[in-house]
Amino acid sequence: MKASIDSIETFGLVDGPGIRVVVFFTGCKLRCKYCHNPEMWKKGKNNYTPEELVNKIKRYKPYFKRNGGVTFSGGEPLLHSEFIIEVCKLLKKESIHIALDTSGVGNGNYEKVLENIDLILLDIKHTTKEGYKDITGIELNEVEKFIKISNKLNKKIWIRQVIVPDIMDNEKYIDSLVNYLKHIKNIERVDFLPYHQLGKEKYKILNIPYPYEDKDDMNKEKCDELYKIFFQKFEKEYHKTHTYNS
Repeated sequence: MKASIDSIETFGLVDGPGIRVVVFFTGCKLRCKYCHNPEMWKKGKNNYTPEELVNKIKRYKPYFKRNGGVTFSGGEPLLHSEFIIEVCKLLKKESIHIALDTSGVGNGNYEKVLENIDLILLDIKHTTKEGYKDITGIELNEVEKFIKISNKLNKKIWIRQVIVPDIMDNEKYIDSLVNYLKHIKNIERVDFLPYHQLGKEKYKILNIPYPYEDKDDMNKEKCDELYKIFFQKFEKEYHKTHTYNS
């Protein structure tokens, strides 16, 4: 068994707690208009066995200390579910913390994948069916299935929301996000990521039209102000039905 891995970052600091090895799998079913890695949409050549990947990750185990570990990212790691299941079994023998950075859209088998996952980093694309399809090109249904299973298994979750100008940078969307997140259990953290055009040149190289040609980068100060508004509302509403560890 092999999987297609684009690259491996050995000292990641933003994709989960502590120092992490971040494994970027190729392939993704979504075509997000703000995606900055279009070169990873299609699956590449299979180049790692589970044993080869785990042996590489183990080299950095001394740096993990108390809360570091490995994060599966992409692309979309859930398109490599059988491979990840095997890797997780091996990593658990080494007591290595495992995070999954995902859009929640793969080929199913989510319950089996999540059995050995310690933390989910879930990317929220949009809160409505219409908005989600406009941004990603697909229906919202699959991520809803993934959320139901993560809720069932009581998995810890960090939420990530890209803030795109003229789409998410308003209180109406913030309110819809607060309501959407109330249906997700065990949220430990929510991050707002300002939209940027850093991946624009990749589209030119790949001869793909850049969807947000007319959009400027999201103003970071405005994004921070929106987060303050969001956090006040979210903390109040989420506490009514869930525990939130801010």
